[in-house]
Amino acid sequence: MFKVGDVEIQKRVLLGPMAGITTMSYREFMKPFGVGLSFSEMVSDCGIDFNNRRTFEYLKTSKIDTPVAIQLFGFSAENTTKAIKIIENEADFDILDINLGCPVLKVTKTGAGSAWLKDRDKLRAYMKAVCETSSKPVSAKIRLGWDENSINVYEVSKDLEEAGVKLITIHCRTKAQGYSGIADYTKVANMKNVISVPFAISGDIFTPQKAKEAIDITGADAVMVARGGVGNPFLLTQINEYLETGNLLPDPTVKQQAEWALEYAKKLCEEHGESVAMRELRGIIPHFFSGSPGYKKVRVQIASSLTTMDQLEKILEGIKSREHC
Repeated sequence: MFKVGDVEIQKRVLLGPMAGITTMSYREFMKPFGVGLSFSEMVSDCGIDFNNRRTFEYLKTSKIDTPVAIQLFGFSAENTTKAIKIIENEADFDILDINLGCPVLKVTKTGAGSAWLKDRDKLRAYMKAVCETSSKPVSAKIRLGWDENSINVYEVSKDLEEAGVKLITIHCRTKAQGYSGIADYTKVANMKNVISVPFAISGDIFTPQKAKEAIDITGADAVMVARGGVGNPFLLTQINEYLETGNLLPDPTVKQQAEWALEYAKKLCEEHGESVAMRELRGIIPHFFSGSPGYKKVRVQIASSLTTMDQLEKILEGIKSREHC
């Protein structure tokens, strides 16, 4: 257990933000598997400032989904601080997270996301204004640096702590790497000697062993699981168990995966309606069976032609019947 400001985090696995995936229903679904802290999809400060109602949908939380952080991104203190005040009136959340690590061009070309890593002076002023405005503890997600020739993760982390940030999540790639190559945990092996606030490690956390390796190398307080948990919710349970006891829990059966897929699909339908949910599920449900041999046709069928809940239920019942034989 550790604290982000005055917010207690009971588990060492954080559920990372993913655009189009970490909706409220996804976070509610994942919570029982051992989420210590979850993060909303990335929210645009301009979308909030200009009263874009679709943007406000990203602010939805629930009593199940706690503690939860709203992740905000922006390119100016004026816009971001204005958005913070609006969000605090509109949303029920525990921590304000600022995205300083997104490598996507449409974000960085505005000066947001990992573009902040290029100018420490501006970043310090920006985060100081954010921390002074927010009534919630502030966390931030960063990368190692802009590229291999400008790795400044230690300096930036210290700047963030001095600005008032209470939790730092480090994705162990540079902006230039995007999501390619291998996350290098050794680049932050001495972070505990640099900052005193908690920090989490992100990047390539796909197994319990990799989670432990990341923590052993860095001394991090937690790991952040994002892509590794999509369609594999039990991974969070396995990581927590392995970190606490050293025991490796067996992987779930395909039948259990089908049951969890149905549970999640129902939650998403309740939140977004069947038509929208089915479009989103085409890209998510196949992941529940990606590690199971003999299910390629099923994955393709779901990804290419899923349109109704009834259709999905029949497919999943077929999987369960097949596994029972």
